[in-house]
Amino acid sequence: MKQMIKGLNWLSTLMELKVNSEKSAGVCVACLHPNAINGLCDACQRDLPVNHWSCKACALPLPWAANNHLCGQCLTDPPPFSRAVIPWRYQFPVDSMIGRYKYNRQRKFARPLIAGLGQNLETQLAAGHLPRPDLLIPSPMHPQRRRSRGFNQAQEIAEELGSRLAVPVASGLIRRTRKARSQRELNRDERLKNLHGLFQLQGEVPMQVAIVDDVVTTGATARTLAGLLARHGARDIQIWALARTPG
Repeated sequence: MKQMIKGLNWLSTLMELKVNSEKSAGVCVACLHPNAINGLCDACQRDLPVNHWSCKACALPLPWAANNHLCGQCLTDPPPFSRAVIPWRYQFPVDSMIGRYKYNRQRKFARPLIAGLGQNLETQLAAGHLPRPDLLIPSPMHPQRRRSRGFNQAQEIAEELGSRLAVPVASGLIRRTRKARSQRELNRDERLKNLHGLFQLQGEVPMQVAIVDDVVTTGATARTLAGLLARHGARDIQIWALARTPG
């Protein structure tokens, strides 16, 4: 881990020269080790906080060894989606990697996480542990925020997963009707209120869909989007994301 921290401290000066030039560069984005697969060397890959024990519905990290349990929230208020596939906890270094991708457009940091999620999904789909969705739906972003950021990270993640898994992506199926307050500073109840009436459906919904995002925090956005899709005909709704914040 010390090696990884040292590498991350160097990123602002070395990454542009070392690893941002070519997508195929075999240099680790964290420690600059010359042998990396999808952007991470073996040591830094092992340092990622895997979401081993989590709620079987929303993937909330649990503090005990459990793979078939529901968290308290999903027990008392079952979500409108069937399951969430989220391989990592939103902790260092995953939070730093996603932040550099999301806010600084440094896509090299997202590449190993997206590849890992894709491999996870590929394995589960091949084994029959997950139903294959008919459509991937990226979490929508308000046009003003997208112009400011330059891209919608959820759409990029969905497109990469869709290409790998041969599942079509519908980026415009749901749109935001207005600009809302940033969800980052709100608690769960405030987030749900902030999201009320925020999304509008723009077309027909297939029976099986997966909502794609980068991070699931309280699950408020996932619940709101899934509820909208369920009211318009979706019968199996999954949530696919890179990371889940601990409770």
